[in-house]
Amino acid sequence: MSALHPIVSVTGSSGSGTTSVRNTFEQIFRREGVEAVFIEGDAFHALDRAQMREAEAREPTLSHFGERANLLPELEAVFREYGASGRGRTRHYVHDAEDAARWSAEPGTFTPWEAFPERSDLLFYEGLHGALANERIDIAAHADLKIGVVPVINLEWIQKLHRDKAARGYSIEAVTDVILRRMPDYVTTICPQFTNTDINFQRIPTVDTSNPFVARWIPTADESMVVIRFRDPRSIDFPYLISMIAGSFMSRANSVVIPGGKLDLAMQLILTPMILRLVERRRHLL
Repeated sequence: MSALHPIVSVTGSSGSGTTSVRNTFEQIFRREGVEAVFIEGDAFHALDRAQMREAEAREPTLSHFGERANLLPELEAVFREYGASGRGRTRHYVHDAEDAARWSAEPGTFTPWEAFPERSDLLFYEGLHGALANERIDIAAHADLKIGVVPVINLEWIQKLHRDKAARGYSIEAVTDVILRRMPDYVTTICPQFTNTDINFQRIPTVDTSNPFVARWIPTADESMVVIRFRDPRSIDFPYLISMIAGSFMSRANSVVIPGGKLDLAMQLILTPMILRLVERRRHLL
């Protein structure tokens, strides 16, 4: 952690909705005049798409959820370096044709490594491993604010199935195979992170998702509730949140339940003061 060079980390598995949370943070940064540098977790995959397919053929349980398919020591080193000096580097993973046009690179490859801009208020990470901590790697220790995005697993699978079919042209069978191969790493690497996060946002559908592999639609925000869990609830003004978010209630001393359609409002109310505290502390030191 670093008062002078703070780090915000948003963590969730593939299809969990971390990109939507990133969009909310970007709104806060623009509104409050915060200069952020961004890291995408995919940039720290160890293999490009072709190399990954070859490796999976040799080792069926290899997955991007696990340590072996990622440059996690390098990611931790970037977090450490940014916290110490405000410096670091990243690259981009080119997912599709739209990314290819933007980055002038082939889909399934990486752009060259590039240094961060010289001046920034904070570092923002969005990806699979932003709160990882084990006997080998401790990325969580370097992040000042850690956010978990954790839909219940059937909903997570529905979102992944629909996204990969629509955006990447995968068949249901291909996506199901990926889910099965990733399960050991999901259990041992992804899930433990959510005990390290400061806040978890967990979306729960209020419609039947018993068989995610035949679901024709992704449950909408209005067909969902969101459980917001705070690791340290002492600094949270729960009466204020309840009064500002219609239909919300406390389910435990550290948890608030809100209508799914109110998620962006809730994140704005909760996260804006947290970001401002980090930035104001930094600017005071400067």
